[in-house]
Amino acid sequence: MKPKPGFDETPTTGPLPSESQPTEPEASDISGLAEYSPHFTGHRERLRERFRTGGGEALPDYELLELVLFRAVPRADVKPLAKKLVERFGSFAEAIAAPPARLREIKGVGEAITTEFKLIGAAVERVTRAQMRARPVLSSWSAVIAHCRASMAYADREQFRVLFLDKRNQLILDEVQQSGTVDHTPVYPREVVKRALEVSASAIILVHNHPSGDPTPSKADIQMTKTIIDVAKPLGIEVHDHIIVGKDGHASLKGLRLI
Repeated sequence: MKPKPGFDETPTTGPLPSESQPTEPEASDISGLAEYSPHFTGHRERLRERFRTGGGEALPDYELLELVLFRAVPRADVKPLAKKLVERFGSFAEAIAAPPARLREIKGVGEAITTEFKLIGAAVERVTRAQMRARPVLSSWSAVIAHCRASMAYADREQFRVLFLDKRNQLILDEVQQSGTVDHTPVYPREVVKRALEVSASAIILVHNHPSGDPTPSKADIQMTKTIIDVAKPLGIEVHDHIIVGKDGHASLKGLRLI
């Protein structure tokens, strides 16, 4: 039989083979994986059961990725691909957050898989934003950090976003203001403050990421923050903090006493 044209393809119709009725493995030119392998259906159910009983903490990163890949690739052994994704990107979180173009560099990853990964990323961001909205931001700082890390920590380009707060420090709007390169994002202080006035914000929290992973603030980060504070203060808008996130952690300019 001819090799399959691609791993991430819509499967042909027909019943799945069972462990009690093994069929001849079919050659695949993707990652050396065999479709219709007699073991993979039982493996999938065993892995799902481990997740149901032990949760995500009971599984290594590649097995969590397998569970995600099951949805996009219904009929193949996806363990080798899951391991390759972790090897390439470093972790479950980094694989899920990787840009589609980089994901597709890996043989076997196509539209179905990239869509599934982006769906999970969007779901996590929406959940963390909802948790942040549940209470005044300043009394739920861990939720703020969790949302910022989920949204930006693994991005491959710098982003600058602003959390706009009302007079009770409840979130009004979470908005990406600018996207830049791997090590620079243009920020226009007057535009930031103008947007705060447009949405009737009484306070703001500045957030940006360092794709290098190291969240240590640069001199430019500190100076830009002070400029925004100088523009915002006469208009009655308080800058609570500037948070920098990266895969290695986060930094707060206020916590570091830099503002």
